[in-house]
Amino acid sequence: MAVNLGGLLMKNPVTTASGTFAAGREYNDFVDVSTLGAVTTKGVSLHGWEGNDTPRIAETPSGMLNSIGLQNPGVKHLMDIDIPWLNDKGATVIVNVSGHSFDEYLAVIDELEQARVHAYELNISCPNVDAGGMTLGTDPACVEAIVSKVRAATKRPLIVKLTPNVTSITEIAKAAEAGGADAISLINTLLGMSIDAERMRPTMARVVGGLSGPCVKPVALRMVWECHQAISLPILGMGGIMSGLDAVEFMLAGATAVAVGTANFVNPFATKDVIEGIEDFCERHGVGDVNELIGALKC
Repeated sequence: MAVNLGGLLMKNPVTTASGTFAAGREYNDFVDVSTLGAVTTKGVSLHGWEGNDTPRIAETPSGMLNSIGLQNPGVKHLMDIDIPWLNDKGATVIVNVSGHSFDEYLAVIDELEQARVHAYELNISCPNVDAGGMTLGTDPACVEAIVSKVRAATKRPLIVKLTPNVTSITEIAKAAEAGGADAISLINTLLGMSIDAERMRPTMARVVGGLSGPCVKPVALRMVWECHQAISLPILGMGGIMSGLDAVEFMLAGATAVAVGTANFVNPFATKDVIEGIEDFCERHGVGDVNELIGALKC
């Protein structure tokens, strides 16, 4: 079940999607974080961010919208409280790095270089902040530039998280590869909105938010498959994974590993269930090594 995600060695191909598992402490009664391939933390910035005004979550058919706005207490809190807890539990740690500017991304990385962290996920794809986030991830030249700067600042595995809110996902993936990324992760949420017709108002204070859950899975699968054809980097696939079979589909499309996100909100055992589901699929199909699934789609 072990995989290598751009130099990050994972005991199995399952991690958590940033923003859906915090640092794992809230799920401690349900999931032993040391049994996961990795734990991906909530996005962290140099200083704390308050996040967006409420309401900022809305249910949708087969999914949910969120406009949290990368609320977090800052990198010092993560390093003092959460990373030591994860280290004590024996977890493999991926830190999702956020920022308003190139300099802030670099400052966060500089701080984290002093911590026991196994890899970084560079978040250039959040649709819920007005500066940084998705605005960086929609321009190939900008993507290559920020990835190059971060690449020069660390030797740890660097995963770049891509936004689906672009015309050509492969052009963005190629830019991340050119900048020196070790892997890419996709997809982040799709930009959407919902309306309360009775009140004739948007459901959320910021009007728009990021759509996730099973409803985005067909889009996510298509983008993972396209990127697998276009670049040589390993892919961390995500978007609507609720079961082991969903995860297998992403691996067949070209993902080396997968991240479970929205499923955690409705099933605190979701990550454990997905790992067991992949194992069951491999046993039923005589697959001796989970790596045999990567890109094995028969077209």
